[in-house]
Amino acid sequence: MSSRLSLTAIGHATSLLFLISFILCVGFDFIFPNHAMYESWQKLLPGFERISWKSFLLGMVESYSYGWYVALIWTPLYNVFSARSAKASEIHAK
Repeated sequence: MSSRLSLTAIGHATSLLFLISFILCVGFDFIFPNHAMYESWQKLLPGFERISWKSFLLGMVESYSYGWYVALIWTPLYNVFSARSAKASEIHAK
């Protein structure tokens, strides 16, 4: 029997991972300004500018959204391949 992953659980967990990572990176930029990553964020997050409250909030929303994007693709793929693997295991076990 295959175990199916919950899209909701994976979506929120992945989104929070991306959001927390973004917040930590912004904090890193303030602590180590010579190694700031804001240029990377400008390429990865549409509308992101040099750090401001508006950009920070936009980055948080986009980071969380990217987590759902990953979950919406990855979770169904995992569930399909897991079900196929379980079915194949049942056939070979007989």
